Formats: sequence, structure tokens, C-alpha cells
Amino acid sequence: MNRKQIAAANWKMNLKWAQAESLLNDLFKQPIHFSPNQQVALGVPFPYLSMALSYAKNHSHVEVAAQNSAQYASGAYTGETSAEMLQSMGVHYVILGHSERREYFGETNAVLAEKVKLALQNGLAPIFCCGESLTIRESGTQNEYVANQLKESLFDLSEFDFKKIVIAYEPIWAIGTGKTATAEQAQEMHAYLRSAIAAQYGEEVANSISILYGGSVKGANAKEIFGQPDVDGGLVGGASLKADEFLQVIAGLK
Repeated sequence: MNRKQIAAANWKMNLKWAQAESLLNDLFKQPIHFSPNQQVALGVPFPYLSMALSYAKNHSHVEVAAQNSAQYASGAYTGETSAEMLQSMGVHYVILGHSERREYFGETNAVLAEKVKLALQNGLAPIFCCGESLTIRESGTQNEYVANQLKESLFDLSEFDFKKIVIAYEPIWAIGTGKTATAEQAQEMHAYLRSAIAAQYGEEVANSISILYGGSVKGANAKEIFGQPDVDGGLVGGASLKADEFLQVIAGLK
């Protein structure tokens, strides 16, 4: 199965305008050579979406991602951004359910189910994040916990819609804790996620879904992590804020 291999940058809430422009300049100043199944997704803050779109428009392998969208279609929700607005700009991906959104902004599986449905209705491809905390990992219940995130937010979707989803697995316990997830641990969880999808939608659908790894991917470890059979790229935080580092990550795609 020749699944799409994706290097997704998540800038989070970083960079001033001039810094964002400089980073995009550095990323695009020399051609990047992609295989047909490889893609970059630039997850930039809302104020920089138009800028990123202008850089990406002449690059068939580069798409732009929003970092969030609202659970409402439109209306009196000051400060929110709708899926329809993002689609009307030409944004392709939207990151939903990131561990920081779940932890700091109280996003539940039920809220995320609404966000996913609205994204799909408006032609956006959700990059749906899932993952467990250190407490869950140490209790040995990580498989059930992450499977439940998929079940409650995604498994009501039709097969047709589900096939548009990209999954990003974040081992929250290995981010900023001093603990490190190995490439083998990443593969183990990705294989489990694929088996859970297969149980719901069948092997063919499961084997078509890109599952990205979101646990401190950088230039030095990208190739090893992405080389695992069920790892289809990464959702990259800090390393995506440095052009040279992110270009190394892209080069690690298989």
C-alpha cells in the first residue's frame, strides 16, 4: 500500500510576522524533491495562513494546515474560525484534537466529533490527534484509551468520509518529560491504531490511512521513525521552526 507520507509542521503559537516570512523563505528557496506519495503540510497560526498559502500555491506537494477550527458552522462566536472560512481561503488540512487543545482548552471527544464533521462537510482534511498521558501509559491502558478517542470522535463517520482523515499519534508522556519513545514504541502503537481502524472499517481502509507520529520528531531521528512500517510521517513541533531541521525531517520520509 503506497500510503501518503506526510511531514506536517505545527508552528503552534510561535513567530512574529517577519520571522514567519523568513522561515518560509528559507524553506522554499531551494527546490525540494518529492516522491509522488510525499507531502508537506504547513500548520501555521491563523494570521499567517494567507502568507503560507501564497508560498505553497506553486508547489503541488505542499499544502497549508490550520491549527484548529470551531465546532460551530457560523454565528456569534467571537474569536472563533469556522471550517467554511478556512476552506474559502484554500486551506487543505486542519489539525484537530491536539493534546494541547484537549488539555488547556478542554476539548472533549464529543466536541472533536463535531469539529471533524464540519471540517469534512467543508472539504477540509482533518489531521486528527490522539495519544495518552504518562499516567495512562504507566497504567498499561494506553491502547484502550487511544482506541476510545478514535471511537468517540471518528467511528460514526462513513467509510467514504473516514478515508479522508489523517491520524497523528502523540505520546504525550514522551513530550517534555525526559522520557523518550523509541521507534519501536511508535510502531507498536501505530500498528495497534491500524488494527482498531481495520476492526471498524476493514483492512483495505486501514491500510490506506496515513498515521503520523507526533513525539519530538527532529532531523536526527526522522528517518528511523518514518522507516517503521506503520509510521507514515510526522507531526513536527519545535523542529518545524528551523528551516534546516525541518528540511531534514522532510528528507526522512520514505
